[in-house]
Amino acid sequence: MVFTVLGGIGIFLVGMLLLTDGLKTAAGSALRELLKRFTGNRFSAVLSGAAVTALVQSSSATTLTTIGFVSAGLLSFQGAVGVIFGANLGTTSTGWIVSTIGLKVRVAEWTLPLIGVGALAWLLFSGRRAAAGMALAGFGLIFVGIGTLQTGMGELADRIDPGSFGGATLGGRLLLVGVGIAMTVVMQSSSAAIATTLAAVDAGAVTLEEAAALAIGQNVGTTVTAGIAALGATTAAKRTALAHVLFNVITGVIAFAALPAFVELSRDAADDGDPAMALAAFHTFFNLAGVLLLLPVIGPFSRLVARLVPERGPRLLADLDAAVAEVPEVALDAARRAAARTGRALLEAAALGAEGRPAPAAAEAAAAIEPLTRFIERVEPGDPAARQRYVSLLHAVDHLHRLALLAERPPGAAPARVFPHRGPRFVQAARALAGALENPEALREALPAAEAEAASYARWRDARRRELIERAAEPRETNVAEALAGELRGLRRWFGRPRPAEAPAPPPAPAPAAPRPPLVERLDAMLWMARVLYHGWRLGAHLDAAATGERPAPAPAEPG
Repeated sequence: MVFTVLGGIGIFLVGMLLLTDGLKTAAGSALRELLKRFTGNRFSAVLSGAAVTALVQSSSATTLTTIGFVSAGLLSFQGAVGVIFGANLGTTSTGWIVSTIGLKVRVAEWTLPLIGVGALAWLLFSGRRAAAGMALAGFGLIFVGIGTLQTGMGELADRIDPGSFGGATLGGRLLLVGVGIAMTVVMQSSSAAIATTLAAVDAGAVTLEEAAALAIGQNVGTTVTAGIAALGATTAAKRTALAHVLFNVITGVIAFAALPAFVELSRDAADDGDPAMALAAFHTFFNLAGVLLLLPVIGPFSRLVARLVPERGPRLLADLDAAVAEVPEVALDAARRAAARTGRALLEAAALGAEGRPAPAAAEAAAAIEPLTRFIERVEPGDPAARQRYVSLLHAVDHLHRLALLAERPPGAAPARVFPHRGPRFVQAARALAGALENPEALREALPAAEAEAASYARWRDARRRELIERAAEPRETNVAEALAGELRGLRRWFGRPRPAEAPAPPPAPAPAAPRPPLVERLDAMLWMARVLYHGWRLGAHLDAAATGERPAPAPAEPG
């Protein structure tokens, strides 16, 4: 009996995992584009959050995608809060699937073939077809798990007295809420906990009032996992987790305070008073009540969460979070954003170095490259477009490494002082490209100019280097006769002067001209400028490819 229930829960959980992972992979960037496009205002944010969660049957996937969008600057935090509200509403779809299909329709005849076909597709194909097979197998396992749960709960109902839970008293309800929280924490899935409760109320093991109290606890319990996952995470992840916790706690308090009214409303909404459908309706009603209560004050709510969790941690790596790495499309966006910020810091440090000024930010930016590389290596891209974005990011990191070496070691002779024309022009070009890196549209417009500047400095450096080397190699012959004549002329002028007492004061000697840097230092400064502009341009080209999924155009060799 107990083992049957445990087995049913396990099969259901495996089915949910396969369904969620398969749908996320099969959908590719569709979910990312859906959330990005339909989160312009609070109402569309809620609807898109509910739709995506109902589609992939995972509020965690929606939450992680939302965190990545906030980190990447694609979504405001207020919009993210709207998506979180919608995700809590969308997760109630599991209850409707279980109560209307899983518990009412005997699907064993067609779920087993579904599992077989899905498993074969998963093993024989690759890419999205394999992911679709995984989702199909998971969908079938969900109903096998529900059927096993029904069998176990039917045996359990004969040995349990529903009145022993004390669901009619305040203390009994509080105890059931605690049990619901514990169920979700142990199962690590509110959907599995709700499915178990639906099977129990359908079998008569618990009453509708007791099942409703359990559902409140399960709804609150799902925030425990989110809170634990946010420990040590980025600011965006912590804020999103806190918004999730506050929403579920507030809705749970509302549902608990008005439990009899919500239960009566749910019973009236159910078909022929069916307890499982009534519980699914209860779960939806109190989450909808939370959305209707908090949506009008979403602005103050978002500002409160932002004040409770202020910005902390390294600025350049603010987008990178271990949980976000599990969603490839979002992780690539976050990594691209971090690489762009790091590149901007390095180019601005190079501009300061060209002016002969210190650039302390260069060391911070250089230190951020290694954690960024480790984050990118954790991402597992699925479709070809994601793989191309992944490769482009690896190339971008390579150019970041080279830029860091240049920015941390500027030439001894400041180019802006040694080369009055080319030096300031270099500073302007480096800062223009740095300012465009974090904006994909601006970067695409700036790339042709960056490419032209990189090519111009490479050509100038080659031509100027030959000129300087040839000039330094010219023989310097001394004409002895001319030198002696010059000395005699100087002596004649000296002796023909008035007496020292009558002589006027000599004019002040002109200030000595600043010595020109040695040839090697000037050549080094020229090569340094050419290399900075080259790697800055290539960094921008690969960041552009990482945003679009296109292959960047081939480039000439690095100046050397």
